[in-house]
Amino acid sequence: MKVAKSIDRARICVTAVFAAHALVFSSWVAHIPHVKSELRLSDGALGNALLGAPLGALVATALCIRLLPRWGSHILVPVTVAGYAASGPLLGLARSEPELFLALTSVGFFLGGLDVAMNVQAAAVERVAARPIMSRFHGMRSLAVLLGSLVGAVCVSAGVGLTAQLTVIGLIIIVLVRPIAGDLVREPAPTARQKAARPQPILEESDRRDSVSRRVRVVPMRRICIRLVRRYLNRVVGAGPTVAALSYVPFTAVMALTRLSAPRLYGRVSIRWLLPSLALFAAAGLCVTLVTANLVVTLLGFAALGAGVVLLVPAAMTAAYSPIDAGTAIAVVAATGWVGYLIGPPLIGQVAQWAGLSAALTTVPIMMTLVATAIRFTNAFDAADAFPEAAAPH
Repeated sequence: MKVAKSIDRARICVTAVFAAHALVFSSWVAHIPHVKSELRLSDGALGNALLGAPLGALVATALCIRLLPRWGSHILVPVTVAGYAASGPLLGLARSEPELFLALTSVGFFLGGLDVAMNVQAAAVERVAARPIMSRFHGMRSLAVLLGSLVGAVCVSAGVGLTAQLTVIGLIIIVLVRPIAGDLVREPAPTARQKAARPQPILEESDRRDSVSRRVRVVPMRRICIRLVRRYLNRVVGAGPTVAALSYVPFTAVMALTRLSAPRLYGRVSIRWLLPSLALFAAAGLCVTLVTANLVVTLLGFAALGAGVVLLVPAAMTAAYSPIDAGTAIAVVAATGWVGYLIGPPLIGQVAQWAGLSAALTTVPIMMTLVATAIRFTNAFDAADAFPEAAAPH
């Protein structure tokens, strides 16, 4: 009974951390046009400043590889949560492009560090609970993205400043999350015997590297796809900027719903069938979108895309986890998402300039089909099925 209560408390704490991870950054997005106008930034200058977040996150993920084996995620999570909440108000205090870049680098640093630490902790809780619940943590994060976007939009409409908004959000996060951080699962240093043992499922070292590499290659796709569809809505379908921005709502809503229901899906369908099926569903939806070039159909296709890519990251995090090298593997998976953030816009621009935006979007169903094939016929994600309850409904 005590063990069950301990696991429940750890799940509540990790859920709160995932929500906090999304809340700060998503709530500032609505303020970007105002910040751009106030600082008199060109599109290029704003783009340069925004690079601070992924660059800071990449530095943090590299640092986590060294710190996690020494401290453990149960220590790094509260440290990075506090730093993330405290650094948020810096965005509203920036008065120039360099200051905004430095503020975003600071926020991105703690955001990236928290990303790695919380996923390692979530994977540890998942293993203790012996149930595939990683997707539910990510589902709560998706709901928090919608909440943060709504909070930011309301604050902009009400004239609430960015500094005040992020200060209040930061205080709420610290007050609510920090006291329950003691309920996180502690990760003891592996013994010599554990280090000598192979993680389950058993893989040869070369197979393990190849498996991680395949997981890594599919993770950046979500960011690239989102950018493509938004530009397609605006330039090809003719949707205005507001509608194009709101297109993220059905995408995120479907993401949250799919992630929250995923544990039951895992109980009925193996990873090798579930993820490829969702990927092909997304590919089919986008193909219909390209043929019709209709606003409503495009929004539905965007929602289908959300369902298709939504479980890739949680499954990759679960499959990457082992008590021995969790920090390294999960940091690599997390870093690829930020690499996608960096390379996505230039890649989209080059493809769209060379072949047109519709042709650029055609690459998405092709990529989804390749992902489906890679997952179906390799062992890249098989470790995500390694739970006692995964074989039967629950």
